[in-house]
This record gives sequence, structure tokens and C-alpha cells, in this order.
Amino acid sequence: MMATVPPIYAVDIGGSFMKFAVSAEPGALRMLDRIETPAGSWPDFVSALSSLVKRHVPADQAAAPLALSIAGLIDPKDGVATSANIPCITGRSLARELSVALSRPVFAANDADCLTLAEANEGVGRGHAVVFCAIMGTGIGGGLAIDGRLVKGAGGVTGEWGHAPVLNTTVDFGKGGTVHVPRFYCGCGQSGCVDTIGGARGMERLHTFLHGEGCTSHEILDAWSSGDAKADGTMTAYLQLLADPLSLVVNITGASIVPVGGGLASEPKLIAALDAAVRKRILNRFDHPLVVPAIRQDDGGLVGAAVLARQEQQRAAA
Repeated sequence: MMATVPPIYAVDIGGSFMKFAVSAEPGALRMLDRIETPAGSWPDFVSALSSLVKRHVPADQAAAPLALSIAGLIDPKDGVATSANIPCITGRSLARELSVALSRPVFAANDADCLTLAEANEGVGRGHAVVFCAIMGTGIGGGLAIDGRLVKGAGGVTGEWGHAPVLNTTVDFGKGGTVHVPRFYCGCGQSGCVDTIGGARGMERLHTFLHGEGCTSHEILDAWSSGDAKADGTMTAYLQLLADPLSLVVNITGASIVPVGGGLASEPKLIAALDAAVRKRILNRFDHPLVVPAIRQDDGGLVGAAVLARQEQQRAAA
């Protein structure tokens, strides 16, 4: 008689809230709870996870793993976490310490990596050998999967195209004019990173530099869609500054699909324009969309964490 495979319990942990769900089998996910994240206290953080487990995991499922998607980096060498949004986990070997505290297997990965796994296995990247997931939200991030599995770089840094210099800072500004965009200082300590231009805050910074106006990213995008000349100039420059480094990523990785997650992915005109700009710049000339909205935006962290746990269990059993 075959043993019953325990479900995977997944937690998507952001700086403000934790979302808790169960995945009974691949492709299945059921939401169970949502609570505040005690980001500043390790004992409270452990207690919060423990309370979720006690409320929702049956007593006879002690072997059921807990899979975490976190807003931070996990070093694959030692499992040590680093997170600006959840400071209490910084410096801790997260999965190992939580496994002891919660008396069950625990797996953990960066939230961008979890979205990458979700898209590569159960999203728009399914069936693609190389999937590069680009995160375009408040800032810029990413992840890389090959044959459905994460590529884990040194220090947990893979796919972080947001923290490398913008390639070209003299760009078209509409109607044949050009403008030099300075290399803005980045919070990572470098200057000229894609993150300083590409995310929602970066788009706002670029618009202010070009026009001396303080507008939100929503206002800029709405004005662009309405044919506003200033917004059109901003977006003309923005798309060049973003398409250049993203094209480099595609050429280097050989990705055949680039799902985009984050708040800016909900802007169809922006993603379509970025796709067209990237496809003009790469060596492999795709005749179909390459840069597309991710379809696991709402549950990608949870889905990807569950995928990660199943893959790690399979690897351990092999």
C-alpha cells in the first residue's frame, strides 16, 4: 500500500502580512489565513508561524513541510537570510532554525525566486526550458529557472538585473531629440542601477528629472495613454533605459519567455511596449511576445514556495 504524501503548507511573508495556504498536490492551492508580520521580533515571528501551524495543520501531519516565500535573500551556501523589510530574520539560518522551532521540515526562498518557480512550473513559463522572471514593482528584481528549477547564485543573488548600471544614458526624448540621464545613486551603494529608473519610484524620478514635475507612476502612465507629450517623452526614455539591460539578460540567459511580476505588470500598454523594444535588441528574433505579464501574480509566492518544497524533497529522496 502506497504511503500518503503529506501536503505542503506555504507562507508568503512580506514586511506587513503573512499569507498562509495549503497545497495538497501540484497545481492545487487553498488559502487558509492572513496575519500581520511581526517583522521586528524574532520570538514573535516564530510565535506567529507556530500559531498558524497549530490552527491549520492537523496533528497527524507532523511530517508536512512548511515552505516560505520571503521578502529578502537566502544564501544557498548556509541558508542565512538578509531582509530589509523583515529585519528580525537577518543573519539567521532561517529554514534550519524554524525547522527546529516548529518541529517539521522548512524550506525558504526569496519572493522573486518563488514567483519565478511558479511561472516556470505552473504559469506562463510552463514548457519553456529557460525562464527569466522580471519583477517591476516599487523597484526592480528577478529570478532565473532552467528546466523548472531555480538557478541559485553565490549569496543568493541570481536574476538581480535591477542592480547593475543602466547601459545607455543618452537616450531619445521624442521627436528626434536626445537627453543625457545621470547615473542616480542607488540604495545598494552603486550609481546608475536599473532600479533607480525602472521601478515605479524610478519612473517618477525620471519624469521629475526630465520635466521638473512630481507625478506618481499611475499619473505618468495614465497621461501617456492619453497622449500627453511630457509623459510620452518620459516613457520614450524609460523604455530605452529598461529595454537595453533586459535585452542583455535575455541574450546571456537564453530565456525564451520573460514573465513580468510586480505592480507595473498590470499595465498592458507598458509591457507590450517593453516587449517590442526588447525583441528589437536581441539576437534571437522571436515572432511572438517574449516579455509578458506573469499569470501567478496573486499567489506566485505561495505556489512557488510549494514547488520549491516538492523539488527539495525529491532531491533529498533521490
